[in-house]
Amino acid sequence: MTQIGVAIAVPEPYGSELRRTRASLGDPQAATVPSHVTLLPPDDVGDSHLVAVREALAQVAARTAPFEMSLQGTGTFRPVSPVVFVAVSRGISETELLASCLREAVKSPPPLFPFHPHVTVAQHLDADGLDRAYCELAGFSCDFTVEEFCLYLHDETAGWQPETCFRLTGTG
Repeated sequence: MTQIGVAIAVPEPYGSELRRTRASLGDPQAATVPSHVTLLPPDDVGDSHLVAVREALAQVAARTAPFEMSLQGTGTFRPVSPVVFVAVSRGISETELLASCLREAVKSPPPLFPFHPHVTVAQHLDADGLDRAYCELAGFSCDFTVEEFCLYLHDETAGWQPETCFRLTGTG
């Protein structure tokens, strides 16, 4: 079995900036989780099924046009979950549609929570750490074009590593 996830990587220099801030807050996941917007959460897939997953992801990418994304400000899932995130402020509907198409294509189980595009910047910290993350990144803002999403594989030592990226080549 291989643990996979599918996400939109936050491009440089923004991805590294968010990761450095996450590390400075004491979040140990900063070392193993690249800055990203999750499309499909972690799931275990049989190794023999990986080829079919890649093919399904490629088909969705071929039907999906690139789109603009803006990240701006912070939000939180507290008290339900100890998470602070940078909010997706543009590209929400495109991201929701892409995630839905991907779930259908790979026959992913339904999500535990309603899908809410975001970039996690602090998780499982104490209340003070979460408050710091919320305040420190409140002014964060960036804009970029989403031109691809990636299949990530989890490695016990290195964490989440991009295995294959799929260019969005649809015409919209």
